[in-house]
Amino acid sequence: MDLENQKRIKTLAEEKGAENLVVILGGAEAEASGLACETVTTGDPTFAGPLAGVQLGLSCYHVVEDEVKEAVDPAVYEEQVGMMEMVLDVDAIKAEMQQYRSETALA
Repeated sequence: MDLENQKRIKTLAEEKGAENLVVILGGAEAEASGLACETVTTGDPTFAGPLAGVQLGLSCYHVVEDEVKEAVDPAVYEEQVGMMEMVLDVDAIKAEMQQYRSETALA
């Protein structure tokens, strides 16, 4: 997650409250999505950005996860994400996200 996005998320969490935010990721790789999830929950693991050492505790999901898919109008989801689902390793992304949430008790 780039430094500008870290800054935006930190500002939003401060303004709106972490309990009022959910981060929806859309990265193409499972490991990168896991790192982004870690960044917005327990802090930037690289200690390079605005979230270094900052535990926001935000809820975090990937757009291909069932929780997100079920919350979105099916036509909109298909239009915006359907093609992406066909080329991504959806199972690996889901597993990475679910594993991370279970390890950090954020599920």
